Amino acid sequence: MFIAHVHFTVAPAERQAALDALLAEVPVVRAMPGCLAFVPFLDPTDPAGLGILHEWQDASSFGAYAASPGFAEVGKVLRPMMTSAPVSKRFDAKLLETVN
Repeated sequence: MFIAHVHFTVAPAERQAALDALLAEVPVVRAMPGCLAFVPFLDPTDPAGLGILHEWQDASSFGAYAASPGFAEVGKVLRPMMTSAPVSKRFDAKLLETVN
C-alpha cells in the first residue's frame, strides 16, 4: 500500500474555499484505479492548515493521479491560495490488520 500525507497552509480566510475545492474532487479521485482513500481535512491544530490523507494500492496508481488533468486543475485553484509550499510525505506501507 502507498500512503501520502499532504499538508499545506492558506490564509485563514481562504481555508474553507480550499477545503471546498478538495471536497469537490473526492468522488473523482476515489473512483480512480488504485485509490483506497482520499480524505481532505482542516488541521484542527493550525488555523491556516489543511491536509489530505491518501491511500493507494501502489505508487504507480498514486503517480497516475498526480499526473492527471484533475490534479493539475485543482492545483490551479489551490496554489494561489497557499501561503507555504505543500509538504507531501510518502510511505510504502504494509497493512497489518483492520480493526472494527
